Amino acid sequence: MQLELIVQDATLEAPVNDNSRAMALTIAGAVIGGVAGYILFTERGRELRRRFEPALDNIAGELNSFRMTIEKAAGVANEGWKLLNEAMESGSQTSRYPTLHQKSPF
Repeated sequence: MQLELIVQDATLEAPVNDNSRAMALTIAGAVIGGVAGYILFTERGRELRRRFEPALDNIAGELNSFRMTIEKAAGVANEGWKLLNEAMESGSQTSRYPTLHQKSPF
């Protein structure tokens, strides 16, 4: 009997949770739509976009510069691994131990 009540309660709560989630998403969509409409279709919104565009361009440039720096660092590290492996190969010919090569992670 008690198990039946728990199952009934769970089935009754599911639609309430789904309705609450749908209502929250509807309100969030309305707010996002209102903000987008304000920014796109009002004069003050256009002014706001014009002020933000240079800052966004600066951020995009900085991110691009950071990406290029990371690529250069990865290239240097890869070259270092190659040189290390070459040095290990040339030194291992006279060594009595088997060669253990670490693969490049890049």
